Amino acid sequence: RVFTERENVRGCPRTYRIGSSALSGISGVAHDKMTDKAVFTRDKVLTIHTMNPTVKKVEYAVRGPIVQRAVQIEKELKEGVKKPFTEVIKANIGDAHAMGQQPITFFRQVLALCSYPELLKDNMFPEDAKNRARRILQACGGSSIGAYSASQGIECVRQDVARYIECRDGGVPCDPDNIYLTTGASDGIVTMLKLLVCGEGPTRTGVMISIPQYPLYSAALAELAAVQVNYYLNEDKCWSMDVSELERSLSEARKYCNPKALCVINPGNPTGQVQSRQCIEDVIRFAAKEHLFLMADEVYQDNVYAEGCQFHSFKKVLFEMGPQYSNTVELASFHSTSKCYMGECGFRGGYMEVINMDPEVKAQLTKLVSVRLCPPVPGQALMDLVVNSPKPGEPSYNNFMKERTATLSLLAEKAKLTKEILNTVPGITCNPVQGAMYSFPKISLPEKAIKEAKALGQAPDMFYCMKMLEETGICLVPGSGFGQKEGTYHFRMTILPPTDKLKILLAKVKEFHQKFTKQYS
Repeated sequence: RVFTERENVRGCPRTYRIGSSALSGISGVAHDKMTDKAVFTRDKVLTIHTMNPTVKKVEYAVRGPIVQRAVQIEKELKEGVKKPFTEVIKANIGDAHAMGQQPITFFRQVLALCSYPELLKDNMFPEDAKNRARRILQACGGSSIGAYSASQGIECVRQDVARYIECRDGGVPCDPDNIYLTTGASDGIVTMLKLLVCGEGPTRTGVMISIPQYPLYSAALAELAAVQVNYYLNEDKCWSMDVSELERSLSEARKYCNPKALCVINPGNPTGQVQSRQCIEDVIRFAAKEHLFLMADEVYQDNVYAEGCQFHSFKKVLFEMGPQYSNTVELASFHSTSKCYMGECGFRGGYMEVINMDPEVKAQLTKLVSVRLCPPVPGQALMDLVVNSPKPGEPSYNNFMKERTATLSLLAEKAKLTKEILNTVPGITCNPVQGAMYSFPKISLPEKAIKEAKALGQAPDMFYCMKMLEETGICLVPGSGFGQKEGTYHFRMTILPPTDKLKILLAKVKEFHQKFTKQYS
Protein backbone atom coordinates (compact mmCIF):
# COMPACT_ATOMS: atom_id res chain seq x y z
CA ARG A 1 0.00 0.00 0.00
CA VAL A 2 1.12 3.53 -0.72
CA PHE A 3 -0.79 5.13 2.16
CA THR A 4 -1.74 3.89 5.63
CA GLU A 5 -4.22 5.62 7.96
CA ARG A 6 -2.49 7.24 10.90
CA GLU A 7 -5.23 8.89 12.90
CA ASN A 8 -8.83 10.06 12.71
CA VAL A 9 -9.51 12.95 15.07
CA ARG A 10 -13.19 13.91 15.56
CA GLY A 11 -14.11 16.95 13.43
CA CYS A 12 -10.88 16.87 11.47
CA PRO A 13 -10.04 15.26 8.13
CA ARG A 14 -8.18 12.02 8.32
CA THR A 15 -4.44 12.41 7.78
CA TYR A 16 -2.12 9.89 6.21
CA ARG A 17 1.53 9.12 6.20
CA ILE A 18 3.32 8.32 2.99
CA GLY A 19 4.36 4.70 2.58
CA SER A 20 7.56 3.41 1.05
CA SER A 21 6.25 3.46 -2.51
CA ALA A 22 5.02 7.09 -2.44
CA LEU A 23 5.84 9.45 -5.27
CA SER A 24 9.06 11.43 -4.88
CA GLY A 25 8.61 15.03 -3.74
CA ILE A 26 5.20 14.59 -2.11
CA SER A 27 5.42 15.94 1.43
CA GLY A 28 2.04 14.76 2.70
CA VAL A 29 -1.58 13.89 1.95
CA ALA A 30 -4.84 14.84 3.63
CA HIS A 31 -8.39 13.46 3.42
CA ASP A 32 -11.01 15.84 1.98
CA LYS A 33 -14.34 15.03 3.70
CA MET A 34 -16.37 16.79 0.98
CA THR A 35 -15.02 14.61 -1.83
CA ASP A 36 -13.80 11.67 0.24
CA LYS A 37 -10.52 11.84 -1.67
CA ALA A 38 -6.89 12.11 -0.69
CA VAL A 39 -5.36 15.52 -1.39
CA PHE A 40 -1.63 15.51 -2.15
CA THR A 41 0.61 18.32 -0.89
CA ARG A 42 4.15 18.99 -2.04
CA ASP A 43 6.74 21.74 -1.89
CA LYS A 44 6.93 24.08 -4.89
CA VAL A 45 9.99 23.57 -7.09
CA LEU A 46 10.16 27.29 -7.86
CA THR A 47 9.83 29.55 -4.82
CA ILE A 48 11.04 33.02 -3.91
CA HIS A 49 13.93 31.25 -2.15
CA THR A 50 14.87 28.89 -5.01
CA MET A 51 14.46 31.29 -7.95
CA ASN A 52 17.32 33.07 -9.71
CA PRO A 53 18.56 35.54 -7.06
CA THR A 54 19.66 38.13 -9.63
CA VAL A 55 16.06 38.54 -10.86
CA LYS A 56 15.00 39.61 -7.36
CA LYS A 57 17.48 42.47 -7.58
CA VAL A 58 15.92 43.83 -10.78
CA GLU A 59 13.92 47.04 -10.36
CA TYR A 60 12.19 49.12 -13.03
CA ALA A 61 10.78 52.32 -11.58
CA VAL A 62 9.03 53.42 -14.77
CA ARG A 63 6.50 50.61 -14.22
CA GLY A 64 6.93 50.29 -10.47
CA PRO A 65 4.59 50.66 -7.45
CA ILE A 66 3.36 54.14 -8.40
CA VAL A 67 2.19 52.96 -11.81
CA GLN A 68 0.63 49.81 -10.38
CA ARG A 69 -1.33 51.96 -7.94
CA ALA A 70 -2.36 54.29 -10.79
CA VAL A 71 -3.86 51.31 -12.64
CA GLN A 72 -5.80 50.32 -9.49
CA ILE A 73 -7.13 53.87 -9.12
CA GLU A 74 -8.30 53.87 -12.74
CA LYS A 75 -10.29 50.69 -12.03
CA GLU A 76 -11.73 52.25 -8.87
CA LEU A 77 -12.87 55.32 -10.81
CA LYS A 78 -14.61 53.09 -13.37
CA GLU A 79 -16.36 51.28 -10.51
CA GLY A 80 -17.70 54.58 -9.20
CA VAL A 81 -15.36 55.06 -6.23
CA LYS A 82 -15.31 58.76 -5.33
CA LYS A 83 -11.97 60.52 -5.67
CA PRO A 84 -10.92 64.18 -5.54
CA PHE A 85 -10.31 63.89 -9.31
CA THR A 86 -12.05 62.33 -12.30
CA GLU A 87 -9.11 60.81 -14.21
CA VAL A 88 -5.54 59.62 -13.82
CA ILE A 89 -3.06 61.56 -15.96
CA LYS A 90 -0.03 59.36 -16.59
CA ALA A 91 3.23 61.17 -17.19
CA ASN A 92 5.42 58.28 -16.12
CA ILE A 93 6.57 56.78 -19.41
CA GLY A 94 7.65 57.92 -22.87
CA ASP A 95 4.81 56.17 -24.70
CA ALA A 96 3.95 58.83 -27.28
CA HIS A 97 0.90 57.32 -28.95
CA ALA A 98 -0.68 56.38 -25.61
CA MET A 99 -0.42 60.09 -24.75
CA GLY A 100 -2.19 61.15 -27.92
CA GLN A 101 0.65 61.71 -30.40
CA GLN A 102 -0.56 60.80 -33.88
CA PRO A 103 1.31 58.25 -36.04
CA ILE A 104 2.99 59.33 -39.26
CA THR A 105 0.58 58.58 -42.12
CA PHE A 106 3.24 57.31 -44.55
CA PHE A 107 4.60 54.82 -42.03
CA ARG A 108 1.19 53.34 -41.32
CA GLN A 109 0.31 53.19 -45.02
CA VAL A 110 3.39 51.14 -45.86
CA LEU A 111 2.91 48.87 -42.84
CA ALA A 112 -0.71 48.29 -43.86
CA LEU A 113 0.43 47.36 -47.38
CA CYS A 114 3.07 45.00 -46.00
CA SER A 115 0.56 43.38 -43.66
CA TYR A 116 -2.12 42.95 -46.32
CA PRO A 117 -0.50 43.01 -49.78
CA GLU A 118 -3.92 42.86 -51.50
CA LEU A 119 -4.07 46.59 -50.71
CA LEU A 120 -1.34 47.16 -53.31
CA LYS A 121 -4.16 46.98 -55.86
CA ASP A 122 -5.99 49.84 -54.15
CA ASN A 123 -5.68 53.32 -55.67
CA MET A 124 -6.08 55.06 -52.30
CA PHE A 125 -2.39 54.48 -51.44
CA PRO A 126 0.33 56.73 -52.91
CA GLU A 127 2.79 55.12 -55.30
CA ASP A 128 5.87 55.77 -53.13
CA ALA A 129 4.23 53.92 -50.23
CA LYS A 130 3.50 51.00 -52.56
CA ASN A 131 7.08 50.96 -53.84
CA ARG A 132 8.47 50.86 -50.31
CA ALA A 133 6.11 48.02 -49.40
CA ARG A 134 7.00 46.00 -52.51
CA ARG A 135 10.72 46.35 -51.80
CA ILE A 136 10.32 45.22 -48.19
CA LEU A 137 8.08 42.29 -49.13
CA GLN A 138 10.48 41.12 -51.86
CA ALA A 139 13.17 40.89 -49.17
CA CYS A 140 10.99 38.70 -46.93
CA GLY A 141 10.69 34.94 -47.11
CA GLY A 142 7.62 34.06 -49.17
CA SER A 143 7.06 37.81 -49.67
CA SER A 144 5.46 37.91 -46.22
CA ILE A 145 6.35 39.92 -43.10
CA GLY A 146 5.06 36.90 -41.20
CA ALA A 147 8.22 34.97 -42.14
CA TYR A 148 11.43 34.89 -40.10
CA SER A 149 14.22 37.12 -41.36
CA ALA A 150 17.96 36.68 -41.09
CA SER A 151 18.97 36.95 -37.43
CA GLN A 152 20.97 40.12 -38.05
CA GLY A 153 17.96 41.62 -39.83
CA ILE A 154 16.66 41.98 -43.37
CA GLU A 155 19.62 42.79 -45.62
CA CYS A 156 18.04 45.65 -47.58
CA VAL A 157 16.93 47.28 -44.33
CA ARG A 158 20.47 47.11 -42.95
CA GLN A 159 21.70 48.68 -46.19
CA ASP A 160 19.20 51.51 -45.78
CA VAL A 161 20.26 52.02 -42.16
CA ALA A 162 23.89 52.25 -43.28
CA ARG A 163 23.03 54.88 -45.92
CA TYR A 164 21.03 56.84 -43.32
CA ILE A 165 23.97 56.86 -40.90
CA GLU A 166 26.36 57.98 -43.66
CA CYS A 167 24.03 60.85 -44.56
CA ARG A 168 23.44 61.81 -40.92
CA ASP A 169 27.19 61.82 -40.17
CA GLY A 170 28.27 63.84 -43.20
CA GLY A 171 29.63 60.98 -45.26
CA VAL A 172 31.42 58.93 -42.59
CA PRO A 173 31.37 55.38 -44.07
CA CYS A 174 29.02 52.77 -42.63
CA ASP A 175 29.22 49.05 -43.39
CA PRO A 176 25.81 47.28 -43.40
CA ASP A 177 27.59 44.26 -41.92
CA ASN A 178 28.12 46.32 -38.76
CA ILE A 179 24.38 46.91 -38.42
CA TYR A 180 22.23 44.63 -36.26
CA LEU A 181 18.47 45.19 -36.29
CA THR A 182 17.05 44.83 -32.80
CA THR A 183 13.82 44.55 -30.84
CA GLY A 184 13.85 48.21 -29.87
CA ALA A 185 17.09 49.76 -28.65
CA SER A 186 16.73 47.93 -25.31
CA ASP A 187 17.39 44.56 -26.94
CA GLY A 188 20.65 45.79 -28.47
CA ILE A 189 21.81 47.35 -25.20
CA VAL A 190 21.16 44.17 -23.19
CA THR A 191 22.83 42.05 -25.88
CA MET A 192 26.00 44.16 -25.73
CA LEU A 193 26.05 43.98 -21.93
CA LYS A 194 25.83 40.18 -22.17
CA LEU A 195 28.97 40.17 -24.32
CA LEU A 196 30.84 42.46 -21.94
CA VAL A 197 30.14 40.84 -18.58
CA CYS A 198 32.56 38.24 -17.18
CA GLY A 199 34.91 37.54 -14.27
CA GLU A 200 34.41 36.99 -10.56
CA GLY A 201 35.07 39.10 -7.47
CA PRO A 202 37.52 41.94 -8.16
CA THR A 203 37.72 40.89 -11.83
CA ARG A 204 33.92 41.07 -12.31
CA THR A 205 32.96 43.45 -15.11
CA GLY A 206 31.96 46.94 -14.06
CA VAL A 207 29.81 49.15 -16.30
CA MET A 208 29.78 52.92 -15.86
CA ILE A 209 26.30 54.44 -16.08
CA SER A 210 25.10 57.99 -15.56
CA ILE A 211 23.17 58.97 -12.46
CA PRO A 212 20.35 59.81 -12.93
CA GLN A 213 19.97 56.87 -15.34
CA TYR A 214 17.35 55.05 -17.33
CA PRO A 215 16.44 51.99 -15.19
CA LEU A 216 16.99 49.58 -18.11
CA TYR A 217 20.71 49.82 -17.37
CA SER A 218 20.58 49.11 -13.63
CA ALA A 219 18.01 46.34 -14.22
CA ALA A 220 20.10 44.64 -16.91
CA LEU A 221 23.27 44.88 -14.84
CA ALA A 222 21.49 43.41 -11.82
CA GLU A 223 20.17 40.48 -13.87
CA LEU A 224 23.65 39.84 -15.29
CA ALA A 225 25.23 40.15 -11.83
CA ALA A 226 27.55 42.83 -13.22
CA VAL A 227 28.87 45.71 -11.13
CA GLN A 228 27.06 49.02 -11.57
CA VAL A 229 29.55 51.89 -11.51
CA ASN A 230 27.81 55.24 -11.01
CA TYR A 231 29.00 58.56 -12.34
CA TYR A 232 26.98 61.69 -11.60
CA LEU A 233 25.75 64.21 -14.14
CA ASN A 234 26.20 67.86 -13.14
CA GLU A 235 22.75 69.23 -12.35
CA ASP A 236 24.11 72.75 -11.83
CA LYS A 237 25.38 72.73 -15.44
CA CYS A 238 22.18 71.42 -17.03
CA TRP A 239 23.04 67.76 -16.38
CA SER A 240 26.27 67.87 -18.37
CA MET A 241 28.97 65.19 -18.20
CA ASP A 242 32.20 66.03 -16.40
CA VAL A 243 35.44 64.15 -17.13
CA SER A 244 36.74 64.77 -13.61
CA GLU A 245 33.66 62.97 -12.28
CA LEU A 246 34.27 60.09 -14.71
CA GLU A 247 37.84 59.86 -13.43
CA ARG A 248 36.68 59.84 -9.80
CA SER A 249 34.11 57.13 -10.49
CA LEU A 250 36.54 54.94 -12.45
CA SER A 251 39.31 55.26 -9.87
CA GLU A 252 36.99 54.18 -7.06
CA ALA A 253 35.52 51.30 -9.06
CA ARG A 254 38.90 49.80 -9.92
CA LYS A 255 39.36 49.01 -6.24
CA TYR A 256 36.60 46.38 -6.36
CA CYS A 257 35.82 45.46 -9.99
CA ASN A 258 37.08 45.61 -13.57
CA PRO A 259 35.33 48.54 -15.33
CA LYS A 260 35.10 47.75 -19.06
CA ALA A 261 32.34 49.92 -20.49
CA LEU A 262 31.01 53.46 -20.35
CA CYS A 263 27.34 54.10 -21.19
CA VAL A 264 26.08 57.50 -22.32
CA ILE A 265 22.48 58.53 -23.04
CA ASN A 266 22.35 61.53 -25.39
CA PRO A 267 19.92 63.29 -25.53
CA GLY A 268 19.35 62.36 -21.93
CA ASN A 269 16.76 60.24 -20.18
CA PRO A 270 15.54 61.13 -17.57
CA THR A 271 17.28 64.50 -17.51
CA GLY A 272 16.55 65.95 -20.98
CA GLN A 273 20.02 67.37 -21.65
CA VAL A 274 21.85 67.48 -24.99
CA GLN A 275 25.61 67.02 -24.64
CA SER A 276 27.87 69.46 -26.48
CA ARG A 277 30.31 68.34 -29.15
CA GLN A 278 33.20 69.29 -26.87
CA CYS A 279 31.77 67.10 -24.12
CA ILE A 280 31.51 64.13 -26.53
CA GLU A 281 35.12 64.65 -27.62
CA ASP A 282 36.22 64.68 -23.99
CA VAL A 283 34.31 61.48 -23.27
CA ILE A 284 35.86 59.74 -26.30
CA ARG A 285 39.37 60.78 -25.21
CA PHE A 286 38.62 59.50 -21.72
CA ALA A 287 37.37 56.14 -23.06
CA ALA A 288 40.45 55.81 -25.30
CA LYS A 289 42.84 56.66 -22.47
CA GLU A 290 41.19 54.30 -19.98
CA HIS A 291 40.58 51.50 -22.52
CA LEU A 292 36.79 51.45 -22.13
CA PHE A 293 34.12 50.17 -24.52
CA LEU A 294 31.69 53.01 -25.38
CA MET A 295 27.92 52.48 -25.55
CA ALA A 296 26.00 55.44 -26.99
CA ASP A 297 22.23 55.38 -26.46
CA GLU A 298 21.02 57.85 -29.11
CA VAL A 299 17.31 57.03 -29.38
CA TYR A 300 16.26 60.68 -28.91
CA GLN A 301 18.51 62.05 -31.66
CA ASP A 302 15.67 63.96 -33.40
CA ASN A 303 14.32 65.33 -30.10
CA VAL A 304 16.40 68.52 -29.74
CA TYR A 305 14.54 71.69 -28.79
CA ALA A 306 16.75 74.24 -27.06
CA GLU A 307 18.33 77.08 -28.99
CA GLY A 308 22.04 76.52 -29.49
CA CYS A 309 21.77 72.76 -28.91
CA GLN A 310 22.51 70.19 -31.60
CA PHE A 311 22.69 66.42 -31.70
CA HIS A 312 26.17 65.06 -32.45
CA SER A 313 26.47 61.32 -32.90
CA PHE A 314 29.34 59.66 -31.08
CA LYS A 315 30.35 57.94 -34.31
CA LYS A 316 30.63 61.18 -36.27
CA VAL A 317 32.70 62.89 -33.58
CA LEU A 318 34.86 59.78 -33.20
CA PHE A 319 35.76 59.77 -36.91
CA GLU A 320 36.29 63.53 -37.01
CA MET A 321 38.88 63.15 -34.23
CA GLY A 322 41.12 61.17 -36.60
CA PRO A 323 42.53 57.64 -36.95
CA GLN A 324 44.12 57.70 -33.49
CA TYR A 325 40.58 57.33 -32.16
CA SER A 326 38.45 56.13 -35.09
CA ASN A 327 40.66 53.06 -35.63
CA THR A 328 40.85 52.04 -31.99
CA VAL A 329 37.90 53.09 -29.80
CA GLU A 330 35.26 50.36 -29.62
CA LEU A 331 31.75 51.78 -29.91
CA ALA A 332 28.20 50.47 -30.06
CA SER A 333 25.45 52.99 -30.80
CA PHE A 334 21.70 52.47 -30.64
CA HIS A 335 18.58 53.93 -32.23
CA SER A 336 14.88 53.05 -32.12
CA THR A 337 11.49 53.60 -33.75
CA SER A 338 9.96 54.29 -30.33
CA LYS A 339 10.96 57.91 -29.77
CA CYS A 340 11.69 61.08 -31.82
CA TYR A 341 8.74 62.08 -34.02
CA MET A 342 7.76 58.44 -34.64
CA GLY A 343 6.71 57.28 -31.18
CA GLU A 344 6.02 53.77 -32.50
CA CYS A 345 6.87 51.98 -29.23
CA GLY A 346 4.73 48.91 -29.78
CA PHE A 347 6.41 47.85 -33.02
CA ARG A 348 9.71 47.28 -31.17
CA GLY A 349 11.97 48.34 -34.01
CA GLY A 350 15.59 49.42 -33.59
CA TYR A 351 19.18 49.01 -34.68
CA MET A 352 22.67 48.79 -33.26
CA GLU A 353 25.90 49.70 -35.05
CA VAL A 354 29.21 48.28 -33.82
CA ILE A 355 32.54 49.96 -34.56
CA ASN A 356 36.04 48.45 -34.15
CA MET A 357 34.67 45.21 -32.71
CA ASP A 358 37.06 42.27 -32.59
CA PRO A 359 36.07 39.94 -35.51
CA GLU A 360 35.95 36.90 -33.22
CA VAL A 361 33.66 38.74 -30.80
CA LYS A 362 31.50 39.89 -33.70
CA ALA A 363 31.06 36.25 -34.73
CA GLN A 364 29.92 35.50 -31.17
CA LEU A 365 27.51 38.46 -31.32
CA THR A 366 25.99 37.09 -34.52
CA LYS A 367 25.64 33.69 -32.85
CA LEU A 368 24.03 35.24 -29.79
CA VAL A 369 21.37 37.15 -31.76
CA SER A 370 20.60 34.01 -33.78
CA VAL A 371 19.31 32.36 -30.60
CA ARG A 372 16.28 34.67 -30.61
CA LEU A 373 15.84 33.94 -34.35
CA CYS A 374 15.12 37.52 -35.48
CA PRO A 375 13.66 40.84 -34.35
CA PRO A 376 9.97 41.41 -35.16
CA VAL A 377 9.77 41.84 -38.94
CA PRO A 378 7.08 44.58 -38.80
CA GLY A 379 9.47 46.48 -36.52
CA GLN A 380 12.27 45.99 -39.05
CA ALA A 381 9.97 47.31 -41.80
CA LEU A 382 9.16 50.38 -39.71
CA MET A 383 12.85 50.98 -39.01
CA ASP A 384 13.41 50.94 -42.75
CA LEU A 385 10.80 53.66 -43.23
CA VAL A 386 12.42 55.84 -40.55
CA VAL A 387 15.80 55.68 -42.28
CA ASN A 388 14.33 55.73 -45.81
CA SER A 389 11.53 58.28 -45.45
CA PRO A 390 9.86 60.09 -48.39
CA LYS A 391 12.23 62.16 -50.53
CA PRO A 392 11.58 65.55 -52.18
CA GLY A 393 9.50 65.05 -55.31
CA GLU A 394 7.80 61.87 -54.06
CA PRO A 395 4.00 61.97 -53.56
CA SER A 396 4.16 61.58 -49.75
CA TYR A 397 7.00 64.00 -49.06
CA ASN A 398 5.06 67.19 -48.30
CA ASN A 399 2.59 65.55 -45.92
CA PHE A 400 5.37 63.57 -44.24
CA MET A 401 7.40 66.73 -43.56
CA LYS A 402 4.30 68.56 -42.37
CA GLU A 403 3.48 65.82 -39.82
CA ARG A 404 7.10 65.39 -38.72
CA THR A 405 7.64 69.13 -38.22
CA ALA A 406 4.34 69.59 -36.40
CA THR A 407 5.12 66.77 -33.94
CA LEU A 408 8.61 68.03 -33.10
CA SER A 409 7.47 71.67 -32.89
CA LEU A 410 4.71 70.76 -30.45
CA LEU A 411 7.18 68.83 -28.29
CA ALA A 412 9.48 71.87 -28.27
CA GLU A 413 6.61 74.09 -27.10
CA LYS A 414 5.70 71.63 -24.33
CA ALA A 415 9.35 71.36 -23.24
CA LYS A 416 9.47 75.15 -22.81
CA LEU A 417 6.07 75.28 -21.08
CA THR A 418 7.06 72.56 -18.59
CA LYS A 419 10.25 74.30 -17.55
CA GLU A 420 8.60 77.73 -17.26
CA ILE A 421 5.65 76.61 -15.12
CA LEU A 422 7.65 74.34 -12.80
CA ASN A 423 10.12 77.13 -12.10
CA THR A 424 7.28 79.33 -10.80
CA VAL A 425 6.74 76.92 -7.90
CA PRO A 426 8.71 77.70 -4.72
CA GLY A 427 10.69 74.58 -3.82
CA ILE A 428 10.85 73.19 -7.39
CA THR A 429 13.84 73.83 -9.66
CA CYS A 430 13.74 72.65 -13.27
CA ASN A 431 16.59 72.72 -15.78
CA PRO A 432 15.73 73.51 -19.41
CA VAL A 433 14.38 70.49 -21.28
CA GLN A 434 16.95 70.69 -24.09
CA GLY A 435 15.90 67.42 -25.70
CA ALA A 436 14.33 63.95 -25.31
CA MET A 437 10.86 63.78 -23.72
CA TYR A 438 11.33 64.33 -20.00
CA SER A 439 11.79 66.86 -17.23
CA PHE A 440 13.64 65.90 -14.04
CA PRO A 441 13.05 68.76 -11.58
CA LYS A 442 14.56 68.96 -8.12
CA ILE A 443 12.05 69.20 -5.27
CA SER A 444 12.65 70.59 -1.81
CA LEU A 445 10.92 68.47 0.84
CA PRO A 446 10.24 69.49 4.47
CA GLU A 447 12.18 67.58 7.12
CA LYS A 448 8.93 66.39 8.70
CA ALA A 449 7.89 64.72 5.42
CA ILE A 450 11.33 63.11 5.02
CA LYS A 451 11.11 61.63 8.54
CA GLU A 452 7.56 60.33 7.96
CA ALA A 453 8.60 58.71 4.68
CA LYS A 454 11.58 56.98 6.28
CA ALA A 455 9.39 55.76 9.15
CA LEU A 456 7.20 54.10 6.51
CA GLY A 457 10.25 52.57 4.82
CA GLN A 458 9.80 54.72 1.70
CA ALA A 459 12.15 57.00 -0.20
CA PRO A 460 10.99 60.58 0.49
CA ASP A 461 10.28 61.32 -3.18
CA MET A 462 8.34 58.04 -3.49
CA PHE A 463 6.26 59.18 -0.50
CA TYR A 464 5.73 62.55 -2.22
CA CYS A 465 4.77 61.08 -5.60
CA MET A 466 2.41 58.51 -4.07
CA LYS A 467 0.62 61.22 -2.12
CA MET A 468 0.36 63.31 -5.28
CA LEU A 469 -1.19 60.36 -7.11
CA GLU A 470 -3.73 59.69 -4.37
CA GLU A 471 -4.75 63.36 -4.05
CA THR A 472 -4.56 64.60 -7.65
CA GLY A 473 -4.52 61.59 -10.00
CA ILE A 474 -1.14 62.70 -11.41
CA CYS A 475 1.23 59.77 -12.02
CA LEU A 476 4.93 60.73 -11.95
CA VAL A 477 8.03 58.64 -11.18
CA PRO A 478 10.16 59.46 -8.11
CA GLY A 479 13.77 60.42 -8.77
CA SER A 480 14.96 57.65 -6.45
CA GLY A 481 13.96 55.18 -9.20
CA PHE A 482 16.60 56.70 -11.49
CA GLY A 483 19.30 57.47 -8.94
CA GLN A 484 20.26 60.88 -7.58
CA LYS A 485 22.82 62.48 -5.31
CA GLU A 486 22.34 61.68 -1.63
CA GLY A 487 20.10 64.23 0.05
CA THR A 488 18.46 65.45 -3.17
CA TYR A 489 14.97 64.59 -4.37
CA HIS A 490 13.41 64.71 -7.83
CA PHE A 491 10.63 63.38 -9.97
CA ARG A 492 10.57 62.53 -13.67
CA MET A 493 7.67 63.53 -15.84
CA THR A 494 7.19 63.17 -19.57
CA ILE A 495 6.22 66.19 -21.67
CA LEU A 496 4.09 64.00 -23.95
CA PRO A 497 0.50 64.66 -22.74
CA PRO A 498 -1.60 66.90 -25.02
CA THR A 499 -1.03 70.58 -24.27
CA ASP A 500 -4.39 71.05 -22.50
CA LYS A 501 -3.75 68.04 -20.23
CA LEU A 502 -0.13 69.06 -19.69
CA LYS A 503 -1.32 72.45 -18.41
CA ILE A 504 -3.76 70.72 -16.05
CA LEU A 505 -1.01 68.38 -14.90
CA LEU A 506 1.44 71.22 -14.22
CA ALA A 507 -1.22 73.27 -12.41
CA LYS A 508 -2.02 70.29 -10.19
CA VAL A 509 1.67 69.68 -9.46
CA LYS A 510 2.04 73.33 -8.46
CA GLU A 511 -1.04 73.25 -6.22
CA PHE A 512 -0.06 69.93 -4.63
CA HIS A 513 3.53 70.98 -3.90
CA GLN A 514 2.38 74.14 -2.16
CA LYS A 515 -0.17 72.19 -0.11
CA PHE A 516 2.32 69.42 0.72
CA THR A 517 4.96 71.92 1.84
CA LYS A 518 2.48 73.73 4.07
CA GLN A 519 1.17 70.46 5.54
CA TYR A 520 4.63 69.23 6.59
CA SER A 521 6.26 72.53 7.56
